Amino acid sequence: MKLFDVYPLFDVEIVRGKGCFTYDTKGTEYLDLYGGHAVIAVGHCHPHYVKCVEEQLEKLPFYSNSVINSLQSKFAERLGKINGYDDYNLFLINSGAEANENALKLASFVTGRKRVLSFGKAFHGRTSLAVEVTDNPKIVAPVNHSGNVTFVPFNDIEAVRKEISKGDVCAVIIEGIQGVGGIRIPDDEFLRQLRAECDANGVVLILDEIQSGYGRTGKFYAHQHAGIRADIVTMAKGIANGFPMGALAINPAYKPAFGMLGTTFGGNHLACAAALAVLDIFESEHLVENAASVGGHLLDELKKLPQIKEVRGRGLMIGLEFDQPVKDLRLRLLHEQHVFTGASGTNVLRLLPPLVLTRELADEFVCRLKKVL
Repeated sequence: MKLFDVYPLFDVEIVRGKGCFTYDTKGTEYLDLYGGHAVIAVGHCHPHYVKCVEEQLEKLPFYSNSVINSLQSKFAERLGKINGYDDYNLFLINSGAEANENALKLASFVTGRKRVLSFGKAFHGRTSLAVEVTDNPKIVAPVNHSGNVTFVPFNDIEAVRKEISKGDVCAVIIEGIQGVGGIRIPDDEFLRQLRAECDANGVVLILDEIQSGYGRTGKFYAHQHAGIRADIVTMAKGIANGFPMGALAINPAYKPAFGMLGTTFGGNHLACAAALAVLDIFESEHLVENAASVGGHLLDELKKLPQIKEVRGRGLMIGLEFDQPVKDLRLRLLHEQHVFTGASGTNVLRLLPPLVLTRELADEFVCRLKKVL
């Protein structure tokens, strides 16, 4: 068999990582300013993370959700203490798309409605419901077109009000910061108005914090900059530092029923051990605060570069918009300066480094970037 060729690949094979660095088959060291799509939160191969996963692997990697797994309850309690949602309930699955899929399904169960509002340039995943609320027709198959999703302009509360007033909307789903869409930040006041509008009309507000959450913006979730709470928060990416895991924090007013949601692998023993190790490191190394401090410094330094049209972001979720496509810039950074970065669309360079990034490494990145501008 051959691989189904759906990924454009760099001609680099990464075989090892440590902290904010990765290494290829030739031993070349790369500064990682992308973290594998914001997945590597506590750095590559953090010794505490490795130790916890190894210890659990030797005990029991997996058993089904038909038996008690006290690691799940321990993780839920620990997460609630750090994320500001200690009174909510937790449902564990395997990925971000799966988190959004279950959130949308749950919203429809709760309200008895089926229309969903999403936003221009949104990206919520590639499974059936998640891809339908993603604003990219190229990745939406005909089977995904149910007609139950309406896209409205980003940051436009009047457009939201107009649609919600029709009385058939079950949920509004929005990213804490749009990642694939270009590091676009919803206005704080818009989020507050959105919260009020959903409250007034019995609509479920889903905050997709899969990329923008887990400390990345200097708050545990990006929407917390606006001082609001969501009805459902979806998360994945940095939750287990590379082990496949996702989760929903669910409003306690929404009552569960046996069979309402389910998963085979979600919340397995190994995933929970990895996720608990991540929380240990978050607390001991103050990574949310580090993201705010180092991210603020990096943003300030990047804004000094005249070649960049606009610098957007919060904490360590940063977009650099240029007047021209960034493809060649990314390749030069990779091959000449040995730096991994991401992209959003054609003209935006996307930075999602591990949250252990230091100020010195942030300055090193700026130095390397200047060499290719």
